[in-house]
Amino acid sequence: MHDEIDVDVCPDYPLSWQAAALSAIMRRTFKPMSGLLLRTGVGVMAVSRIAALAGKVPLRLPAHVSVVRDEVGACSGEWVRAGQELDEGKVLLYFHGGGYFACSPATHRPITWRLSAAARRPVLAVDYRQGPVHRLPESLEDAVAAYLCLLERGYAPADILLAGDSAGGHLTLATLLALRDRGLPLPAAAVCLSPWTDLTDVPHQVNSLLDPMISAGRVDWLARRWTVGLDTRHHLVSPVFGDYTGLPPLMIVTGSTEVLRDEGRRVAERARSGGVPVTYEEWPRMPHAFAILADVVPEARRVFLHIARFLSAAQVLAADDPGVRDLATYDPAVQDPAMYGPLGQDPAGETVAYDPVVQEPVADDPGARSDASAVQDPTARPGSAAA
Repeated sequence: MHDEIDVDVCPDYPLSWQAAALSAIMRRTFKPMSGLLLRTGVGVMAVSRIAALAGKVPLRLPAHVSVVRDEVGACSGEWVRAGQELDEGKVLLYFHGGGYFACSPATHRPITWRLSAAARRPVLAVDYRQGPVHRLPESLEDAVAAYLCLLERGYAPADILLAGDSAGGHLTLATLLALRDRGLPLPAAAVCLSPWTDLTDVPHQVNSLLDPMISAGRVDWLARRWTVGLDTRHHLVSPVFGDYTGLPPLMIVTGSTEVLRDEGRRVAERARSGGVPVTYEEWPRMPHAFAILADVVPEARRVFLHIARFLSAAQVLAADDPGVRDLATYDPAVQDPAMYGPLGQDPAGETVAYDPVVQEPVADDPGARSDASAVQDPTARPGSAAA
């Protein structure tokens, strides 16, 4: 089962006209607008408010989808359920993207309701604190607190999944690393869609001209803005430098033309070096976090079939080797998030030393296929890399 999900996949679906048209539109509208606005604090605030307004526009959801707000403490957010035959004893914890300053659980319902259907369980989309008012440590504190909230409500770690896109993918990885560092029981698996994993000052150059949606310069600018006063090479700030030993199976999905593509590749290689089974999927010519386009783009709908297969296999693997996911190790009286200091510090408040031997980034292109990449993908066309 380990080898079945430790694979590289390049789905060879024909590019849909919807994907081609939407990429062209974003290249001429969204990309230049974001490049213009994301230069000052005023611009960030303006984009944040625009995204907040967009979240209030009611999206038409299928009749079988329900959305219920949860205002209870750390679990603040919304519960999304797709269908009537979900396993209510299990849950998927979702962190939305938006560069840590925009969007909300409401804007990401095209993803969360489909994840509920794919995982056959309710999804809790967390309304975590964001910039420009709040900082990265507060976002991570909310994410860890939401996970602990689920444990306190009686969910077993093996029945919890994590997922997120873009900045939410960053938060997913940082949460896993933080939980592992604190000796807390880990969830069964995690899915990262176009994760943002390197917040150092190294300029983004890969796909800077090909990406139809994101300006590389604006990603660099946001990274500098959100990491002021933090150690950017600390694994909770830039998960690409993390030691992934002991973490549950990961699925990382990227688009071949997006600026953040290689960050996903590097995390996949990093995790595998720590013994973590990783399904890495690179979808040709798909834009950043393309799963959110599922209402209009066929490829974005197909990716949820791949996610469903991964989650099913990961659940079987977790059941066979529950090891570190023993709920008995969780003691909320001892393992409260407040016991840990800011990012870049240990619990005693002292700076954590950077060890280049352990935390040196891997090569820029670790995405070479392993022998395990020959796994069968029933939805891929014959002759594709996934077949």
